[in-house]
Amino acid sequence: MKKLFVWCAATLIAATAATAAAAQSHPAEPEVVQVQGGTFTMGCTSEQGSDCGDDEAPTHLVTLSSFSIGKHEVTQAQWRAVMGSNPSVFSGDNLPVECVSWSDAQAFIAALNTQTGKRYRLPTEAEWEYAARGGAQSRAYKYSGSNAIGDVAWYPDNSDNTTHAVGTKQANELGIYDMSGNVWEWCSDWHDASYTSAAQSNPAGPATGSTRVLRGGSWNSSAAYCRSADRNGSSPSDRGAKVGLRLVLP
Repeated sequence: MKKLFVWCAATLIAATAATAAAAQSHPAEPEVVQVQGGTFTMGCTSEQGSDCGDDEAPTHLVTLSSFSIGKHEVTQAQWRAVMGSNPSVFSGDNLPVECVSWSDAQAFIAALNTQTGKRYRLPTEAEWEYAARGGAQSRAYKYSGSNAIGDVAWYPDNSDNTTHAVGTKQANELGIYDMSGNVWEWCSDWHDASYTSAAQSNPAGPATGSTRVLRGGSWNSSAAYCRSADRNGSSPSDRGAKVGLRLVLP
């Protein structure tokens, strides 16, 4: 498994770019982008080059229903509006929240849903990759929105060893920002060592496991880890200064 984390001292318990901004009723609700459902090839496709890991194979067809996904990673201001605290190492309202475990993300989502009466959740791994690739509008880029990583991602060559305000790089084909770089993003699935070649419809990953999926790379991840097909995983209890989240509906 790839090494991901700068460990944190803090703990935490306590269009297509059509958006749903008009429906937002709480300061922590994200602006979302509607992603039209469709079928795509998931995994190590040709534009990913020679950087693919074993867990990105075999490629396989995935069909997804339509869903809405956060235009940005969850910010520190949004997290604080729900949880009343901020676990992040790098401080700033418009910076992505980090030092967030998978379990912390679930606590945040449960609280947000209680406060809004809605059904936010983490994306499935397949939803995440489909959105990162640009959905039905995909131009088959290596990274989310470009073949030139510096156009779309904060990563070691340009990050100055810190996170950056969300939405300050170029968006992808769907108008979604930072799906390459800035912070890794938790998905709902358990991580597995490889895919199956069988076509799937709305997959939700393995029934059990020891690590949860992380996607997208971070401010401290090499370009290979910021690709749309790259996969990683970590324990649901792990927290790191490189890891945050993005929400979906329903």
